[in-house]
Amino acid sequence: MTDKEFAAEKTTYETFTQEEYMVMKRDLLQPIQHIGTWGKVWIGFLITVCLAGVYAYYIQETKSKYVTVSLRDYTMWGVYISNFVFFVALSLIGVLMSAVLKLTNFEWYRPLARIAEVIAVAAIMLAGVSIVAAMGRPDRLHYLVMYGRIQSPIVWDIIVILTYVTTSLVLLFIPMIPSMSTCKNHLTNKPKWQMKMYDLLSFGWEGTPAQWKSLKKNVKILTIMVIPLGVSIHTVTAWLFATTLRAEWDSTNFGAYFVSGAFLLGVAGMVVAIFTIRKSYNLEKYLTEMHFDKLGQALVLMSFIYIYFNINEYLVPAYKMSGLHANHLLSLFVGEDALMYWSVVLFGMLIPAILPLFKGMRKPLPLTLIAVGVVIAAWFKRYLIVIPGLAHPYLPIQDVPVSWTHYSPSLVEMTIVAATFAAMLLIVTLFSRFFPIISVWEVAEGKLEGKDEIINYK
Repeated sequence: MTDKEFAAEKTTYETFTQEEYMVMKRDLLQPIQHIGTWGKVWIGFLITVCLAGVYAYYIQETKSKYVTVSLRDYTMWGVYISNFVFFVALSLIGVLMSAVLKLTNFEWYRPLARIAEVIAVAAIMLAGVSIVAAMGRPDRLHYLVMYGRIQSPIVWDIIVILTYVTTSLVLLFIPMIPSMSTCKNHLTNKPKWQMKMYDLLSFGWEGTPAQWKSLKKNVKILTIMVIPLGVSIHTVTAWLFATTLRAEWDSTNFGAYFVSGAFLLGVAGMVVAIFTIRKSYNLEKYLTEMHFDKLGQALVLMSFIYIYFNINEYLVPAYKMSGLHANHLLSLFVGEDALMYWSVVLFGMLIPAILPLFKGMRKPLPLTLIAVGVVIAAWFKRYLIVIPGLAHPYLPIQDVPVSWTHYSPSLVEMTIVAATFAAMLLIVTLFSRFFPIISVWEVAEGKLEGKDEIINYK
């Protein structure tokens, strides 16, 4: 390269990156600048569903024995615990999409990181809400902290959940500090209280080399911490089942079985999230088809891993077909739960393992449809873990009404469950309306990778 050619390339590169950064900043701050009519309608709808859930919970707490009629001595864990396990699984989206990809230097993670972290925080918070909804005496919740015994798996779960949610919140917030300064300096026509909030949360950020060094060091430490915490939370949740006397749960495979399913759900949830955000906020330039292609490949990998652990979970008891294991497996394979079970296998494992192998199926729309099927199947999978397992206790069910041998959630229960989903969507929506849902500085850093090497070539 001649001096003249190098000078021309250097000038072009510097101009391109500066212009691109300004356009990027404008695009990524646009969702905060303006909320359209449909955005307000969507927020209003979510708030309405949440309020319906609050009212349903009030009814449950005042007339519980009349509105949760299927929760009996045998099926004492109902749809709330299925919901709890689902949200715990979804919370691993932050570990996979942010921490693992970040530490393994996959640069395409950058536009996805904050989206994944927000969903992870919202999911783990709603997992806690689901537990409270399942409690008969929520006013005694603090007893778990005051009088809990370390021998109890429930106490292990409380410790891991509190630690994980704290770490996730800090991991979400620290990289947002430069974003708060960006919002403070570039947003216009926003209320004074909102601008004051950005000023306070930026903590006097000036972007000095020392500040950047400290920020990146802390982010790396938290990223390393959150991986074992994320895996632990779902492993401990699996142990809550495995240490309980039920035929379906008597398995040493349960921890890995739960974690592999959580990673599959995390990838599928990420596909649905970025498709929605991409279309809602016109961010096709940043959430590109390349991201869907990569996530489609990850979906195939996670599906095959999850299929392996499912085979591991069911093959041995199916081969033996002894006692209560036989009753439970027959119920799943050919009995009253068969339709749901085989639907979960088809939409939650086989389709995501096969279809994304074809490049055309890794385009945004077809991959999102596949991912929606995985997310729905994942919720029903948790239902199949909880309910049929309780329906086959070691002591036979006898001398009770027939209704006690079956469980179906009531309208009040499903309203509360719907409210938890609405609350999670509301958290993510409001976050995107007050803070950049895609980190400006992280995406810019990725695009400027190698800039110093080019500018200082000679």
